[in-house]
Amino acid sequence: MTLNIGDIAPDFELPDTELKLRTLEEFKGKKVVLSFIVAASSPVCETELCTFRDSWQEIADLGADIVAISNDGPFANKAFAEKHNFNFPLLGDYSSKTIQDYDILMKDLLHIKDYNAAKRSVFIINEDGKIGYKWVSEDPLKEPNYEEIKNFLK
Repeated sequence: MTLNIGDIAPDFELPDTELKLRTLEEFKGKKVVLSFIVAASSPVCETELCTFRDSWQEIADLGADIVAISNDGPFANKAFAEKHNFNFPLLGDYSSKTIQDYDILMKDLLHIKDYNAAKRSVFIINEDGKIGYKWVSEDPLKEPNYEEIKNFLK
């Protein structure tokens, strides 16, 4: 099922880098910049999440939290997060359930059979739990428009 702006964002329960289960519900009442990345430690994902890290204060001042999700496990995510000092949760959707719930599963990444990942995507979830902004790329090398995201939050 394709999600559209105005739809209720699917909740999730995913482990963070400390193995604590996190849910979308815990962020309710604030906007959430939900960034799905293709793979921890890949070059474009590194650039994207470092850009969000460096914009964290500006985004927080606009009343939003950042949450990143990859299909990597919590240990790969922890190494990635610690290396770059991420100041927001990086969650592991190693079963790809949430990625499928958001209809952004990219099958056979790099033409490797059954190596599935998330399409690079950003959803902004409004305070009421509805999707207010959606960007999904078919090209895993394309970064989101960071200024467009910040402008939406304003």
